[in-house]
Amino acid sequence: MRIHIKNGRVVDPASGRDGVADLFVSDGKIAEEFSRADRVIDAKGLVVSPGFIDLAARLREPGYEYKATLDSEMAAAAAGGVTSLACPPDTDPPLDEPGLVDMLRRRAKALAKARVHPLGALTVKLKGEALTEMGQLTDAGCVAFSQANAFIADTQVLWRAMQYAATFGYAVWLRAEDAWLARDGVAHDGEMATRLGLPGIPSFAETIALGTLLELARATGARLHVCRLSTAGAVELIRRAKAEKLPVTCDVGIHHLHLCDVDLGYFDSHCRLDPPLRSQRDRDALARGAAEGVIDCLVSDHTPVDEDRKHLPFGEAEAGATGLELLLPLALKWGEAQKLPLAATLARITSHPGAILGVRAGRIALGEAADLALFDPRAPLRVSPETLKSQGKNTPFLGYELSGKVRYTLVDGNVVYEA
Repeated sequence: MRIHIKNGRVVDPASGRDGVADLFVSDGKIAEEFSRADRVIDAKGLVVSPGFIDLAARLREPGYEYKATLDSEMAAAAAGGVTSLACPPDTDPPLDEPGLVDMLRRRAKALAKARVHPLGALTVKLKGEALTEMGQLTDAGCVAFSQANAFIADTQVLWRAMQYAATFGYAVWLRAEDAWLARDGVAHDGEMATRLGLPGIPSFAETIALGTLLELARATGARLHVCRLSTAGAVELIRRAKAEKLPVTCDVGIHHLHLCDVDLGYFDSHCRLDPPLRSQRDRDALARGAAEGVIDCLVSDHTPVDEDRKHLPFGEAEAGATGLELLLPLALKWGEAQKLPLAATLARITSHPGAILGVRAGRIALGEAADLALFDPRAPLRVSPETLKSQGKNTPFLGYELSGKVRYTLVDGNVVYEA
C-alpha cells in the first residue's frame, strides 16, 4: 500500500522537525517521494505526528474479559492514536509464563491495530516471593518486568530481583507505594478525605517506598522505571536521583496532571484511582515536573472497569479509569497550560516513552515503520460513554469538553482508524 499524506503539519519531536510537508508511505515504512499513490490523504489543518506510545494500558485479557476485551481496547487505542502500548502483567493468570505472553502477542498481532509490548511479572503469580524466569519471558517478547500494583513485602526479594535484572540488562518497572502505610486507604490522606470520612493514603507512603527503590537502584545499577508518580515529594526525589545520574526514569498518569482530591466532590467513584488523586500542591508539582523533564512521559493508566464494580460507594468501588482515547486531548490541555511548544508536549507521548520501552517507535524518519497519528488539535471532543470505543466507560472526565481529535491512525502503513 502506497500512501501520500499531503499538506499536513509534520511534527517529529525526536528530530525537531515541525513544518508543513508531505509524507510518503510504502510497504509499511516512511519512504522517499513517489508519483503514484494507492491513496492520498489530504491532511490540511491536521498535525501529522508519530503514533502515540502509552506505557500503562490494561487490556484485561486474559481473565477479565467481562471488564474489557482485546478487541474493544485495541479499537480504543486506534481511536486515540496510540500505536504502541505496554500492558502490565496483572492479568488472570499473571504474565509469568512464556506461553501466556506469546498468546497475548499473537492475539494482538492478529487484530493489527496497535503494537502490544507485554511487561512480564517480576515474581511468580505477582506474589513477591519467587522470581520468574526473566530470560524465557524476554525471549517470549517481554520488554521489562513489573509487579503492576502488587507489592513485594520482602525487600530482600526485591533486592535479588534488581540484582538479577541488572546482571542481564533487564529493566524493572515498579510502583512506589508502601503497602502497609497504604493499607485499606482509598483517597489522599488530607482534608477532603477527613471531611468525607474516607480512609487515607499518606503522601509519605509513596516517598518512603520510592526512597527504597532508589537505594536499591543505586546499589545494583538496575534500570528502574518508576510508574505513576503522584506526590510533590516523589518529584523532588526523582530530580535528585537524576542529578546523581542514576539509571532512573518515571511517568505520571494523565489524570493526575488535571485533577486533585477536591474533585472527589460528593463521593464520585469515577475519581477512585490508584494511586489516589492527591492535593492541589501535588497536582501542580507533577505538572511542572513533567514540563521540566523530571518526569519523562505521560501515560493513560488505562484501566477499564465494569459498571457493576464502578457504581458502588466510593470506598468499595474498584480503582481505575479509561484513558487510551483521552491521552492526546489531556496531554494537549496540559501542554497548553504549561505554555509548551507542541513538539515538547508530543515528545512526552511519543519519543520519550519510545526510548524507555527500548523499541524503534515514536519517530518519523525514512525507513522507519509508518506508525502515525493525524489529528486536529482544535477539534472539540465531548467525553461521553457513546464517544468512547473502550468497553470501560468510566472516566472522571465524562461531560468535559476537550480539544484534540484523532482523524487517522496508521500502524505499519495501514489505516487502522479513520474518523
